Amino acid sequence: MANEQFTYTDEELIRRFQEGDEQAYTELVNRYRNKLINFVVRFLGDINDAEDIVQDTLLKLYTHKHFYRSIAKFSTWIYTIASNMAKTELRKRKRHKVSFLSQIGREEKDYDIPTEDKSGALIEGQYTELEIQRAIQNLPLHFRTAVILRDIQELSYEEISKILDVPLGTVKSRINRARIQLQQELKDVRKNRR
Repeated sequence: MANEQFTYTDEELIRRFQEGDEQAYTELVNRYRNKLINFVVRFLGDINDAEDIVQDTLLKLYTHKHFYRSIAKFSTWIYTIASNMAKTELRKRKRHKVSFLSQIGREEKDYDIPTEDKSGALIEGQYTELEIQRAIQNLPLHFRTAVILRDIQELSYEEISKILDVPLGTVKSRINRARIQLQQELKDVRKNRR
């Protein structure tokens, strides 16, 4: 089956897994693990939490495989699970940090944002990955989620609409407003470097 797997769609793989094919589960994990980690780390800003959430998402895929119905794309279903778990983590963090954050100024907050590039090389000649990640983290949650799903995960507007359970026009509006806010944040970063 190893060579045949690559011809199966995600929906065919989940159906095969629902029928007891463990290799189909392995293939789904291989297809989605890194995509989901990338999504969740940009959502939360912490690689360790992202890995934990993705592990829980993949476990939920394993234990709740029969909850998937072919009326939706598999990618929509799995991203919805990961998104909901990430939002739950953010709510937990918010409850734990409220008193601490009220005691410090905005400029004193520490960001635990991972970066693959230890040299701090500029992205597209302008911004470091760290600066981009900070700008993303500063977006309101509903903007952050939409822009990550579109611009980083490259999902369609329709898929994002289903994942977020909001109308297509709302998705487009959120993405547009998030992009405008990101541009402004990054312009401010450039000004502060001078």
